[in-house]
Amino acid sequence: MSIDFVIMWVDGSDPNWLAEKRKYTKSTDLDDRPERYRDWDLLRFWFRGVEQFAPWVRKIHFVTWGHIPEWLNRDNPKLQIVVHEQIIPKEKLPLFNSSSIECFLHRIPDLADQFVFFNDDFFVIDTIKPEVFFQKEKPVDMLAFQPVVANPGNPVMSSIFMNNSLILCKHFDKRKMVKEHPGDYFHIGYPPLYFFYNLLELCFPLYTGFYTVHGPSPFLKSTFETVWREEEETLETSTRNRFRSKEDLTQYLFREWQKLSGNFVPKNILKYQKYFEVGEDNRELVETIRKQKHRMICINDTGRFQNQEAVRAELQQAFLTILPKPSTFEC
Repeated sequence: MSIDFVIMWVDGSDPNWLAEKRKYTKSTDLDDRPERYRDWDLLRFWFRGVEQFAPWVRKIHFVTWGHIPEWLNRDNPKLQIVVHEQIIPKEKLPLFNSSSIECFLHRIPDLADQFVFFNDDFFVIDTIKPEVFFQKEKPVDMLAFQPVVANPGNPVMSSIFMNNSLILCKHFDKRKMVKEHPGDYFHIGYPPLYFFYNLLELCFPLYTGFYTVHGPSPFLKSTFETVWREEEETLETSTRNRFRSKEDLTQYLFREWQKLSGNFVPKNILKYQKYFEVGEDNRELVETIRKQKHRMICINDTGRFQNQEAVRAELQQAFLTILPKPSTFEC
């Protein structure tokens, strides 16, 4: 299989980027928190991890506003720098909204039909095989229901999850799909909690929401093309949002569409990855990195800490214990 990795990155401290962002920033209820753009200077460890633990990757597509780390080796034959202008229509630029940018991933030049999308806080920390992401030319994933939660602490995300569900409800009949593809919903290897979630959700005729795995997303390029064809007007409207807002759609629309279509291989993907939120006490996270307790991790920045520099140094030292040598992606 030819499998590509796609990673989106932003340098929230770039003065040119900040100057352009200020031209469009207004006092609204948009989600424009600093953690949406903060860089932890861990990107080089992402490249080291991929090179050491997933050397089978055909190509890495590095999607950026235009800024590029000075240490990044642009001449590496496995690397393609992709600026927003190459994939996003000119009239929508500039975009500072990752949700909108994600909707255009299928337009990346020379993108493999099978690719894995990474946020820049997803890291590979141990050997991973292609079969973790794709089998029989289909994405490996887990289809699990979970109600959309009305969260006053993060109302924008609650709205976004509902937006995705409304689109999916329009195209897929819940009880019909469960009847036609029972193995997708009740795979014997799924975590027991989500197995029973799916069982309980059968009481409701319509989709109430989906469990979103916050980790690397395996995609077929054709899935994006299909969803755009079916919902072009809706996507055209939502991707005009320069900043994250309650009208957004996200990559999870494409991911759940893929699964509801039956176009995936059901597996318990949680056994390969672990989600962490950066805080004041990061001992479990640091221990997981040092001892490589999982193959992949997410280090989510929620802004719940006081001393960013201390946390940054703590995480960098942890990565250095397992990835001390520069990769060929570094100058």
